[in-house]
Amino acid sequence: MYHQAVLTRKGSCTTWSRQPSQNKSSSRAFCVSPRVHAARGVERGEGERERRDAVRLSAHKKDVVNVASVNSKSSSSSASSPKKQEGDKVVFDPSFKVDKETAKDIYVDMLKGRNFEDMCAQMYYRGKMFGFVHLYNGQEAVSTGVIRAMRSDDYVCSTYRDHVHAVSKGVPMGKVMAELFGKKDGICRGQGGSMHMFSAEHNFLGGFAFIGEGIPVGAGAAFQSRYKRDVLGDETEMEVCASFFGDGTCNNGAFYETLNMASLYKLPCLFVVENNKWAIGMAHDRATAPTLGDKEPYIYKKGPAFGMPGVLVDGMDVMAVRKVAEEAIARARRGDGPTLIECETYRYRGHSLADPDELRKPEEKEFYAKRDPIPKFREYLIKQGLATEKELKEWEKQVEDEVEEAVEFADASERPGKEQLLENVFADPSGFGIAADG
Repeated sequence: MYHQAVLTRKGSCTTWSRQPSQNKSSSRAFCVSPRVHAARGVERGEGERERRDAVRLSAHKKDVVNVASVNSKSSSSSASSPKKQEGDKVVFDPSFKVDKETAKDIYVDMLKGRNFEDMCAQMYYRGKMFGFVHLYNGQEAVSTGVIRAMRSDDYVCSTYRDHVHAVSKGVPMGKVMAELFGKKDGICRGQGGSMHMFSAEHNFLGGFAFIGEGIPVGAGAAFQSRYKRDVLGDETEMEVCASFFGDGTCNNGAFYETLNMASLYKLPCLFVVENNKWAIGMAHDRATAPTLGDKEPYIYKKGPAFGMPGVLVDGMDVMAVRKVAEEAIARARRGDGPTLIECETYRYRGHSLADPDELRKPEEKEFYAKRDPIPKFREYLIKQGLATEKELKEWEKQVEDEVEEAVEFADASERPGKEQLLENVFADPSGFGIAADG
């Protein structure tokens, strides 16, 4: 069973809810009060903001090409074309195919991401986890499209929205959920929490609480891979590192510095921008200046300025993302250097579970809800004969069971002992009078 974002209105209140394919509502709704819009509209100039929102929505509608309507002869459907006109994005190419096993892996991984995050919301509201919890609903095509195209020995650097990246990288969901619960069997023994997932075993280099932190760390992983080959004479293929970050991070100095170094040393990097149009509560077009001659602030165009390809891709279409990722990974692995990939995507919840999500307009949410990547890919699987309805339901049931098992595992796990209190803080905690039992 997949769950789709649903936008509904009741009186003066707009709500988001998670609705399963069998028309049974199974999640909490999030109320959005119009009064906050009105109050903030007076402060910021509602007329000007309305104009910008209208322009942005108009641009979205003009640029989007749905999977079902793509013509293989269309210039915008070629994921390998280096030429792009203003506003064009890479969309699904009908000539790009995957086999049944890969198709299943893609669908199941997106389902895991959606169902896991929905369960996180439930557990958060039940008091099972604390602090800020940033969910990934809506952006699954980016994580799955990139990470599932990589090898197990490749590296991934994430952000504070890191649960789904960890799951896509192969980290057991039970370990991730236990970490969110602050339990001893968590991926970081309960000491990292939501924003600090890390697994050396899976080459998952972490979630990072501050924006931009993971970008130079990812470049470091790519540097050691290049160093082993060029200096130490390691003849095996280089490992690639994919660093994920949001549109707001692209105004951070670490982003530009790392692009420069990665290009200079031709590091095997993928810089993956998850452009969900909002940096917390700041609209992308209000925070980032457009490049010369453009009306919108495209990020992918910053790549060529540093000597690397820049690609804009429909981040709500997993097949389009997968094709771009495969090409960028192959380029990096053969030693040709990094690629900057801007994925136009959208998150279906607020910035975090503490965010009432009162700034985004209902029309914008509804526009992206209709582009939900999971039902879109489900339909594609049936049309292409890659899965039957029976198989899909079996996979969906399997994922639901795995998520439930992850919660049971986390619940059964013990809390960390006091002896962990100063571990990884001081080299010798005993020197501070801390006994073995804490």
